[in-house]
Amino acid sequence: MPATQQLNVDEILAGIRAWIEIESPTDDPTGMARMAARVQADYEAIGVRVERIAGRDGFGDHLLAIDDRHCPAQAAEGKGVLILSHIDTVHPIGTLAGPLPFRIEGDRAYGPGAEDMKGGTYLALAALRQIAREGLKTHLPVRHLMVSDEEMGSDTSREHIVREARRAKFVLVTEPARSGGKIVTARKGIAGFTVTAHGVAAHAGVEHHLGRNAIHEIAHQVLALEKMTDYARELTVSVGLIKGGTRSNVVPDTATVEVDVRMPNPEIGEEIVRRIRGLRPHLQGVTLTIEGGINRPGYEKTPEIAALYEHAKALAAEIGFDLIDLKTGGGSDGNYTAAIAPTLDGLGVDGDGGHTLEERLYISSIVPRTQLLMRLMETLR
Repeated sequence: MPATQQLNVDEILAGIRAWIEIESPTDDPTGMARMAARVQADYEAIGVRVERIAGRDGFGDHLLAIDDRHCPAQAAEGKGVLILSHIDTVHPIGTLAGPLPFRIEGDRAYGPGAEDMKGGTYLALAALRQIAREGLKTHLPVRHLMVSDEEMGSDTSREHIVREARRAKFVLVTEPARSGGKIVTARKGIAGFTVTAHGVAAHAGVEHHLGRNAIHEIAHQVLALEKMTDYARELTVSVGLIKGGTRSNVVPDTATVEVDVRMPNPEIGEEIVRRIRGLRPHLQGVTLTIEGGINRPGYEKTPEIAALYEHAKALAAEIGFDLIDLKTGGGSDGNYTAAIAPTLDGLGVDGDGGHTLEERLYISSIVPRTQLLMRLMETLR
């Protein structure tokens, strides 16, 4: 029986619960400060040093846990294994005491951030703790970057993510597993745009002819945007929010749409950005303002990512489960690292209901997913 069978699921679940019970929505500085303090204390309690990276623009601090105790001394300062996680959640303060209390029902542990992604973040700590307990060795130093703003786009943490990726040979992202335990080897990129039509207001009954209807213009733009979707190229352009007008008897002078774009790779991303920025008004006397761009670049399964996946798949088989990969339309901080170092994503807990009031992790996934992280830390070189 492999030594990793000594992992204690109750101990790990208790640690995850302690983190879940500190509510840490991205935009709540107090909650984020409490969460960062607890994570730092838990890491330091197992002998891992933690660097605190000051947050900015109202966002919380980021944490970098560094464990180079188990690798050769000459490797400690070199390129290592980057574990990438986040400690913020989408659920507002009060969710825990209200509609989503921590509870266990059979194989399911419920709570805000259980799946996305306090469960997966804690698994990395549990893996490093177990490596130390068993006196195991790694070939490379392990650095665990935990950011505070992933759920709101990682604008303040991106520079730190990119810096640490450049110091890494491999990146392992502990976002939740997908579709029954699958991991992610490719992600679509994400772009967001706000398109605003500027017309001329007028009384709809008395001087309708003097008005320039911004809603009329934005309706043309909605049709043009939606036609850009091309499923064959894995490109989607979705108008998700529309606003305009003040009263029904006023020709509206302003109307706005917010647009979500998903694309498979940077090349198609650059193309769609040009097309959207190239939109022109249909109606005389109306102008357009177009704001936004790519937030997270898309990436595809490169040969290097494929090789890393095959290595992880073989380790999973030794542990006793099949590891299947997929491409997902959702973004993560792995979108920033995949072009820098081979990246595996979705290595966290298996679960369901992320970002909803039914968010849960599957307790049965805790030990095998921790074992996989341990074996990757041990074997990557």
